Amino acid sequence: MKLQSFLISLALLIALKSPVLALASSSFDPFFQCLSLHLNDSKLVSRVIHTQNSSSFSEILHSSVQNPIFSSPETPKPISIVTPLEASHVQATIRCARRYSVHIRTRSGGHDYEGLSYVAPTEFIVIDLANLRSISIDSHTQTAWVQAGATAGELYHEIAKKSKTLAFPAGLFSTVGVGGQFSGGGFGTLLRKYGLAADNIVDAQVVDSRGRFLDRQGMGEEFFWAIRGGGGSSFGVVLSWKIQLVDVPLTLTVFNVTTTTEQEAVKIIQRWQNIADKVTDDLFIRVMLQKSDKARVRASFPGLYLGPVDKLLPIMDKEFPELGLAREDCKEMSWIESVVWFAEYPEGTSIDVLAKRKRSSKSFKGKSDFVEEPVPEHAIRELWRRLHAPEAEMAKLILTPFGGKMSQIAENGGGFGIEETRDGNDGDEEHEDDSGEGGD
Repeated sequence: MKLQSFLISLALLIALKSPVLALASSSFDPFFQCLSLHLNDSKLVSRVIHTQNSSSFSEILHSSVQNPIFSSPETPKPISIVTPLEASHVQATIRCARRYSVHIRTRSGGHDYEGLSYVAPTEFIVIDLANLRSISIDSHTQTAWVQAGATAGELYHEIAKKSKTLAFPAGLFSTVGVGGQFSGGGFGTLLRKYGLAADNIVDAQVVDSRGRFLDRQGMGEEFFWAIRGGGGSSFGVVLSWKIQLVDVPLTLTVFNVTTTTEQEAVKIIQRWQNIADKVTDDLFIRVMLQKSDKARVRASFPGLYLGPVDKLLPIMDKEFPELGLAREDCKEMSWIESVVWFAEYPEGTSIDVLAKRKRSSKSFKGKSDFVEEPVPEHAIRELWRRLHAPEAEMAKLILTPFGGKMSQIAENGGGFGIEETRDGNDGDEEHEDDSGEGGD
């Protein structure tokens, strides 16, 4: 069986206190002096450089912490946060940091599972890209430039304002920053049809470790390949991505079938493992296991079909009758409405919610892995049993099918046809998965 991706998320509610701010280390004075000289404007300095003594420091630090674990007093705090307003500010920060051996972390959306945007083995600064979030869409060429500080939701919202039949295959969570997500891969409901976000990047603008401003041509193909999946902030700071938009029909169908019966769930999951990566590329079906209430476990099978319900039902009757999908389980809607639906917003929520940069209130831990062989029935039953445990009250197991376009991309490839069928037009990406962010 070709790959399924398993994502396990555990959310734990904990009481958090405000961090105690220490004074900025005097050893950083040469760095601050260097950066201030490069900015050459006292008013600009106060807008871009925020030390621990600045009144703005705490608000900016916590503005996009999506996992409250990293707001705890125990989490190391940066000596300073730099909020660049243009590319030259990033260049100056990197050059001064290089000169004075200052460690840098980069943040765009704040969703990093492991807190790589918030912690470091030594004293450090954070480059927060929240001010670099412009999005420019060209409907004629079906491309867009999106700055790394924008969120996936902001990008989706802007695409929908321009066209009802264009989309982009990135993650499901609207508040994830594209900087981290694109550079870590970025998978969502369109991955079987169009691959990852990283596969649909055609150019990028990067400031490398020497402070040079580079596009795809300037950085070279190996560098360009590395930032699309290897983590953009591992090689520099990606400022913006040029992305290839994809075609979607006016009408899509979403559905969700649930069961709290172990025997039925195991039967459906067993069949799902054998067909979910082989059905038409227009069909995406996930498996989600979690507590339904204190006494029961629930298996959910949310899905998306790129077409109307009348075309979906015969496919399901033929390929996946075990699910028992009925017309009343289905809803027809536009692509942008399906984004809101998959993000699990309440029914009737406006698509404008995607443009809001709200913060999460739940602390969590996430882990992903890949499975190449079907999970045995006894193992599925064991997972079901473990989800009954008291400590698994907030646990969620998600199985995501690959196949389709994902099976057509070579491990050393640069995306599915970015060079072969698009004549090497462009490519681009920065840092993060559905909700990762080593440099988000």
